[in-house]
Amino acid sequence: MKTLLWGVLPYVVVLILIGGLIWRYRYDQFGWTTRSSQLYESKLLKIGSPIFHFALLAVLIGHLVGLLIPKAFTDWIGISQHNYHLGAMYGGGLAGLILVVGLVLLIYRRRSNKSVFRATTWNDKLMYIVLAGVIGLGMAATLTGDTHASGAEHNYRETVSVWFRSLFTFQPNVDAMGAATWQFQTHVTIGMLLFAIIPFTRLVHAFTAPFHYLFRPYVVYRSRDTSPQHSHTAAGRGWDPIGTPDNKR
Repeated sequence: MKTLLWGVLPYVVVLILIGGLIWRYRYDQFGWTTRSSQLYESKLLKIGSPIFHFALLAVLIGHLVGLLIPKAFTDWIGISQHNYHLGAMYGGGLAGLILVVGLVLLIYRRRSNKSVFRATTWNDKLMYIVLAGVIGLGMAATLTGDTHASGAEHNYRETVSVWFRSLFTFQPNVDAMGAATWQFQTHVTIGMLLFAIIPFTRLVHAFTAPFHYLFRPYVVYRSRDTSPQHSHTAAGRGWDPIGTPDNKR
């Protein structure tokens, strides 16, 4: 079971994630969207959405730091385990708390507004349940996952982080993950489930960043004045004219 859970399942999740994204892109590009419900309600959305997304970004950065940077490196630059733990607990705990607030606002908005609730699909509900489980278990792991049931001290950078980095070499250290506390093990398991369902939910929009907005031509706003002196616009950087007399020549 330990080999299947920590040695096989991570790669199965990656295959589902990549295969699902390819399938969604090829056969459901029109569904590749956030399914925005802003038209139904915008006041709570303007508060809850930025809170959730910025807190999520902070949490993801914290995860990357904790999982990818070895303990030996932080020891080498002079950050003791005690100070690192305090930073992770208070910094990660604060980011997690803000993330919970944002998620609660978004769920409350979706449940309290009839129009938004009617636009909520069954996989939206599943996505919110799994997402709430990942966040809740992450908070539990941050605040209470540093001690085993036996009372022994636990350092996730010597268990979870070691296992995570070993996945990239295709030699998963299942024993390292098996030595983690139940909070971290459950958090990682539900986290893998979240990654597996991403291609089939609105979370797929996370893989669509509008980088072309940085390089597209300026949007040209034209006056409605149809008088002769305003009928022509000087050529410049922008979209090519469509349906104008100059374009038809």
